[in-house]
Amino acid sequence: MGVVDLDRSATFYGDLGWVPVPTEDEGIVFYQMHGFVLGLFGRDALADDQNRPVRELGTGAMTLAVNMPDRQSVERAFRDAIDAGATSLKEPQEVFWGGYSGYYSDPDGHVWEVAHNPFWPLQEDGSLSLPESG
Repeated sequence: MGVVDLDRSATFYGDLGWVPVPTEDEGIVFYQMHGFVLGLFGRDALADDQNRPVRELGTGAMTLAVNMPDRQSVERAFRDAIDAGATSLKEPQEVFWGGYSGYYSDPDGHVWEVAHNPFWPLQEDGSLSLPESG
């Protein structure tokens, strides 16, 4: 994800309890997630790497989602994000598909959904595998 201020973003995600993976690479912060790695890059450096102008990077046109085991966990994670400096976009609430979710944006406008989907049970370690369609 391209960010304006790498230190500010690392502090924001650290305030959420995320622990960066130690690396010798300057200008990037990595977080080990369930099955993937999230990287924070300076927007200018990311635009240079993609060979396009910074103005074309944009934010908010995609949602990153974190699934929680229950509604209380959604509420707690949402409040933690707001307390860490996120902007509330949609307070957690019951949603049309039968779950419970809310949206916030990080300091750079990247949108996150925090959700509980009763139809997608989480594993003990918090990971999610989509159920097979029948």
